[in-house]
Amino acid sequence: MEAVAKLRNVPTSPRKMRLVADIIRGKKVGIALNILKFEAKDGAKKISKLLQSAIANWEQKNPGVKLEEADLFVKTIFVDGGRILKRLRPAPQGRAHRIRKRSNHITLVVDSFNTVDTKELT
Repeated sequence: MEAVAKLRNVPTSPRKMRLVADIIRGKKVGIALNILKFEAKDGAKKISKLLQSAIANWEQKNPGVKLEEADLFVKTIFVDGGRILKRLRPAPQGRAHRIRKRSNHITLVVDSFNTVDTKELT
């Protein structure tokens, strides 16, 4: 049984957040948390907290199963673009340049190796 966690309107550009998301895709949950703990990028803290939320969601769905026996892994993680705040910055000769402050939405799915079909992974 898989569990989903979503984080919306994160004030970081999607391109920067995808760099962190690509690191943990397909990894086991314990390894992914350790990678995120020592990652220097700012998005790692936000994804780490999201991963812990997904683990808690999985525990709520599976009350009788121990977390250590479940062998959880990050099944899918993807980053979509969110809303863009448009601002103006003064430029020379009375002009203005547009500044686009981007945000993103992150969706993370964790699943247990025990419930996943082996054909699905290959």
